[in-house]
Amino acid sequence: MEERPPHPLQPLERDLDALRAAWGDAMPAFGAQPGGAQAELGQMSDSGLVAVTDLIARVRRDADALLVRVGDEVARRSGPEFGDTGLAKKQGFHNAARLLAASTGGSRGEASRLIAVGAATAERQSFTGEHRPSAHPHVAAALGAATISTEAAAVITAMLDRVAARADPALADITETALVELAVVAPLELVVRGVREAEARLDQDGVEPRGDVLRGQRSLTMFESGGMLHLRARLDPETGAPIKAAIEALVSDVLRRRERVPAAEDEHPGERGRAEASDLQCHIDGDDRGIGGDRGDGDAASDAFVRDGALGAGPVIDDDRTIPQLQADVLAALARHALGCTQTGTPLAKTTVIVRLNLETLVEGVGHASIDGFDQPISATTARRLAADAEVIPAVLGGERVPLDLGRAARFFTKAQRLALGERDGGCASCGQNIGYVEAHHIRWWERDAGPTDLANGVMLCSFCHHRMHRENWGIRATRDSVWFIPPPHIDPARAPRLGGRARFDLAGASAA
Repeated sequence: MEERPPHPLQPLERDLDALRAAWGDAMPAFGAQPGGAQAELGQMSDSGLVAVTDLIARVRRDADALLVRVGDEVARRSGPEFGDTGLAKKQGFHNAARLLAASTGGSRGEASRLIAVGAATAERQSFTGEHRPSAHPHVAAALGAATISTEAAAVITAMLDRVAARADPALADITETALVELAVVAPLELVVRGVREAEARLDQDGVEPRGDVLRGQRSLTMFESGGMLHLRARLDPETGAPIKAAIEALVSDVLRRRERVPAAEDEHPGERGRAEASDLQCHIDGDDRGIGGDRGDGDAASDAFVRDGALGAGPVIDDDRTIPQLQADVLAALARHALGCTQTGTPLAKTTVIVRLNLETLVEGVGHASIDGFDQPISATTARRLAADAEVIPAVLGGERVPLDLGRAARFFTKAQRLALGERDGGCASCGQNIGYVEAHHIRWWERDAGPTDLANGVMLCSFCHHRMHRENWGIRATRDSVWFIPPPHIDPARAPRLGGRARFDLAGASAA
């Protein structure tokens, strides 16, 4: 006897049952006070609240997976071939997206996305009635299992549909699998990054036309309102890279001149708390402390402020400008510099743009590259054009003349090593923060652990992740081409390593294909 498929509501009912059980388990064993949701949530244990959060998110994904199927069916019954007898128009709506938006209370854009995901992942029948699988079976399976969100499914399927006519089918299938695996464990921002990188690999001939489209959309508008000048810019990577690099360099210089305190709470007990308050300065100062706060004796700037457990003389007037205010002031300074003023405070020659590409792309002009600080890949032509600029560094790394491992011969990572670490980690190796806001740190501290200044002992981290790794006792393993994070037992009792860095976006099996 043929086995009947499970009821479509079965996954939702199963996860609702699990949620009810987890909710009860999260409440105190004795003395729980029944009440509304907020009252009961306030009584939950930390681990119970996390379990409830995970299950609510899963129930939501279950419901969204059903809504995707419903939206696809509503759109099918509302097609233009039905005219005024289509479902949406019979209900008084112009199209299926408007009907679905009215039902969900969301935007028409969100409803259109649900319908598009439904169409991209639905199983179909041929004209002869033959069953045909989904065009994107891996995404469809992950949606049905409630392991990825509809937002992630939308960006993956939209990209695969864009390149379908030009991409190798076998590589496209491998790519779909890899992106689904990334979407299971990563937030949407990192999935989008992975999708952009995958699109550049799948459709290398399309990178340059896409870059031309972005360049054609660049704009800068200015208008006055309420006594303020409003600037609104939309810049492609090639146009925006030098602007972004110059502003960040000058803002960094201002932050370096602010009061600095050590980040190592365990090595300097008298400074506990101040390290947290100065996270923003620490991560951009350029000091090379180890994970958890390695501080060398040669850090004269910090020593000037920390003597006998007290702060020394600081600036006469505290600079309390916010980052947006600093960026506005820097933009004005750049304009004054362009008009002939030389009082910018930092030589603009220090500002560089780093273009990352492999040797074949540089020599042959085929493939794609990336600009530090931008997730959008650029074409080989754009990369070669930028590499001709004196203020642009083409990061073609690993040559014999570039010393990347210094052992104990040097305290700080060199510029070449930072470039190599940036190539491996792609920004913060943990959270994916933009590379403009991260620093190179020793994994095994320079002073306490006698850690070498080598690539296998270096990692790029933003200030938040740097301090978190130290506080929560995360482990880190690194090689020349990958970095792994080992969670502490209270987060994962099994301490299963989690892949970080740029390797998260590599296509599994792509080289074999």
